[in-house]
Amino acid sequence: MSAKSPLLGIGLMITAMAVLPFLDVIAKYLGQQGVPVMQIVWARLFFGAILTLPFALKIAGVKGLMPNMPLMHAVRASFIIAATAFFFWALHYLPIADTLAIFFVQPLIVTMLSPIMLGEHVGIRRWAAVAVGFAGTLIIIRPGFEELNPGVFLALGSGTCLALYLLLTRKIAGSAPAMLTTFYTSLMGGLITSVIVLFVWETPTPAQWGFFVLLSFIANGGHYLIIRAYDHAEASLLAPLAYTEIVMAVLAGWYFFGDFPDGWTFLGVAILIASAIYISWRERVRQVEPIRDFEQP
Repeated sequence: MSAKSPLLGIGLMITAMAVLPFLDVIAKYLGQQGVPVMQIVWARLFFGAILTLPFALKIAGVKGLMPNMPLMHAVRASFIIAATAFFFWALHYLPIADTLAIFFVQPLIVTMLSPIMLGEHVGIRRWAAVAVGFAGTLIIIRPGFEELNPGVFLALGSGTCLALYLLLTRKIAGSAPAMLTTFYTSLMGGLITSVIVLFVWETPTPAQWGFFVLLSFIANGGHYLIIRAYDHAEASLLAPLAYTEIVMAVLAGWYFFGDFPDGWTFLGVAILIASAIYISWRERVRQVEPIRDFEQP
């Protein structure tokens, strides 16, 4: 492993967050051209498997290309397929920044479900942070004040599915190198979507094929930068930086589609991010402090 360099880790993480919103730009653009959502998801995972194959071969060789827990990886892939499909589908109805803002509910759902799925203890302070975070989500959605459209529910579904994916990822943490696990996800996801996409397939134009490859390159490049960032800095330092993605999402949505969030959305995002950062900080404190009060493990 490379020598620790927290500043480099921070730089890599911020770079990844600046790159990843362009994945959403391409997905939204392809959707506006009438490309089926599942076909875009298929391209993201199928070409992702191809792009990560050389790294997997280098790490594990040909014999290591099939996962040791194929059922678990298939279930994880199913959740990432659903999360990606719901997110890309939400982009049909909502601006990129609004979709991402609602999608940010996933750290709160991870905290809520971790006692059930992982047997982890969640103390009263983190439950309070979850409640505050959901209040921020309600400010973004504003039920009863704004007309709800399907994009809201799709973005919430996406965040929920990604939370389940992350919880399953925690269960298998350490069973394989991160890059190999990334390949397994793309491989199983590519295989599953290759069957589903047959029912909605529309022959892409040469330009759309190019966007498919670019879509996967951005996704895998961004996630590779995240993996490298965690090689250089601790998770507790990097996790809050994931929310800098909203900055580029706002700029990209405004530049490419003329969308710009209103003040209430920014307020809700600020509350949601503050809540998630507090949860991350409390998780860090819980790991290093003596047991006390309500934060018992």
